[in-house]
Amino acid sequence: MTEIIYATGRRKRATARVYLSEGSGNILINDLPLDKYFGREVAKILVKQPLVLLECDGNFDFKIKVTGGGSFGQAGAIRHGISRALEKKNKDFRSALKTAGYLTRDSRKVERKKVGLRKARKAPQFSKR
Repeated sequence: MTEIIYATGRRKRATARVYLSEGSGNILINDLPLDKYFGREVAKILVKQPLVLLECDGNFDFKIKVTGGGSFGQAGAIRHGISRALEKKNKDFRSALKTAGYLTRDSRKVERKKVGLRKARKAPQFSKR
């Protein structure tokens, strides 16, 4: 039986649980293939970036459960999770993933709305007279 490696990736409100195993390059996200889950090509490219960087596109299978956030937040969370799983699999991958910035958690979140303002920073129109 092949070993299964687990890693978690996060971005904004999205959380991805990534399970990596030896295989032929299948990526299942919430029981759907990558092409079916993401409609936009940019999101698919974002998910595959760590695999393309390490040139191991067809070597591993991924089973991913992702919740929360929008489509691009989820794609970023999946990329982060895949990168962390690959790093656990082979410590030699760490330097390439780190320099590309895929192991760093993107900590930016939506700023909360403030009292008296329309959004986080947008104020009502001001007039002197």
